[in-house]
Amino acid sequence: MTPIENPRQFLLDLYSSAISAVSAAKCLPQFLPKPQPGGRTIVIGAGKGAAAMAKAVEDHWHGDLSGLVVTRYEHGLECKHIEVVEASHPVPDAAGRDAARRMLEMVRGLTEKDLVLCLISGGGSALLALPAKNISLEEKQQINRQLLRSGASISEMNCVRKHLSDIKGGRLALACAPAKVVTLMISDIPGDDPGIIASGPTLPDPTTCEDALAILDKYQIEVPQNVREHLASGAGETPKPGDPRFARNESHIIANAQDALEAAATVARENGVTPYILSDCIEGEARDIALMHAAMARQVVERNQPFARPCVIISGGETTVTVRGNGRGGRNAEFLLSFAIAMDGLPGVYAIACDTDGIDGSEDNAGAVYLPDSVARAGEKGIRARKMLENNDGYGFFSALDDLVVTGPSRTNVNDFRAILIV
Repeated sequence: MTPIENPRQFLLDLYSSAISAVSAAKCLPQFLPKPQPGGRTIVIGAGKGAAAMAKAVEDHWHGDLSGLVVTRYEHGLECKHIEVVEASHPVPDAAGRDAARRMLEMVRGLTEKDLVLCLISGGGSALLALPAKNISLEEKQQINRQLLRSGASISEMNCVRKHLSDIKGGRLALACAPAKVVTLMISDIPGDDPGIIASGPTLPDPTTCEDALAILDKYQIEVPQNVREHLASGAGETPKPGDPRFARNESHIIANAQDALEAAATVARENGVTPYILSDCIEGEARDIALMHAAMARQVVERNQPFARPCVIISGGETTVTVRGNGRGGRNAEFLLSFAIAMDGLPGVYAIACDTDGIDGSEDNAGAVYLPDSVARAGEKGIRARKMLENNDGYGFFSALDDLVVTGPSRTNVNDFRAILIV
């Protein structure tokens, strides 16, 4: 069956291939340190892919090891030697805080002969939550909730998180010294800056408390006076690049959005559809990014520019949503609903937008699929697309059409995956 005969399945196949390409089992083993250390090996980590990464280490490590990783609820896997703790995401909870405390204790007192293998993936900022000593978990939770609704980018949110933490922004690596720290990362950050992934717990941080304050003010985030004083006084400052305590350490990005997009492009070619990777690092309001994608798709249909049909336009990155309503829906559902409205039923255009972690925001779907008749079918059910978008209810819109993509946790995370098929 060709993509033209079954566009929906074609798009789902592209998404599936993208996920497979960035799985820990596929990407991690080649990055394991060699030779293995003369002392102890401690495995630590955090993120939506942390359990899968820990299992990949166990499956390919030929020596003793122990450790602790923290992942999102329902993202765990059974490991023999590495403890897996589940905690809350995107708003941190006590389970993540307690795991962070235990992790710091676990790596203290190591020697130069020891190795700390740190496994980091997207989501680690919320999962590895240890507020600075004069800041409560409840205060950190409230700030997180406001940031998530504000439209702030991931780099801006993580800048704030680093400076309100006792473990992020390189502090975890300092606790490991003088042991060598090797950090393996699955990147969910547009541009793949390793210091931003999960707020860089083992990497030096060039941002400052002043930067964090500016971000809070930019988005009008209300914070208690003790938090503002913590930042204004410089008490939350992070270790900086050039600090000699990081000199022996290594970091490697083992998978990123580009890997996922290229895997999908390969599947498209194999099915006779020419792929065009637009970008792996698109950021901005989901509904606005959708308008740009829709304009390009329309140009292909109506002008045969800049690409000829059949083709598929593929992109990644991390969009944001400024929450205005009270509907259900992550950024990928929001993108697709805005795209649907802009396309206005133009024939020959199909789309998928999903999060590569299998969870669109905090919902139970990865994303959704758009078909040329999506808006018309919704109208037949009395559902108005524009009203749903105004209420940030992309989930409700596509759920009513039975067009949600539900996969369960993928246990990896390189952020958004979008594919626009034009036939």
